[in-house]
Amino acid sequence: MAKQSLRNKLLENQVIRFVFSAGMGFLVDICAFYVLYHNLLDQPKYTVFNYGVNNYKLSLAVSFFLGVIVNFLITKYVVFTESSTSGARQFIRFASVAVIGFFANLLILDFFVQQVHLYAPVARITAALSLFFASFFIHKFFSFSLSLRHQHATGADSE
Repeated sequence: MAKQSLRNKLLENQVIRFVFSAGMGFLVDICAFYVLYHNLLDQPKYTVFNYGVNNYKLSLAVSFFLGVIVNFLITKYVVFTESSTSGARQFIRFASVAVIGFFANLLILDFFVQQVHLYAPVARITAALSLFFASFFIHKFFSFSLSLRHQHATGADSE
């Protein structure tokens, strides 16, 4: 009985559900990055729109947005279910934040690969984890338009 009560409390906790959502998106992202980097994009550089792009940057571009789609769907239907904002508006906001997050990830990834000389998959994980906490608050207050007042009024994050 105590185990079920603890499990229910964990499932009711919005932060725990967000960690799950972000974790699933992260897992898709990292797995796709690894497969792309090692198996599909095995040349060191590619030409995209007449620009030379390193394989780790191209791998990031594809894997990141696969992770974003998974993260959005779980976040919408499991984490911030009480949002009354339309799904299209949520996705546009979520994607806008994701684009900013993509460039932040790209800068951090590039720093770790070029300056610190980390192995690209390890650098990718480090970049993603470094931006996780900011992501929760940005999506809560911007993408899904939920205020702390709304959360307390509905009891959405009860302890």
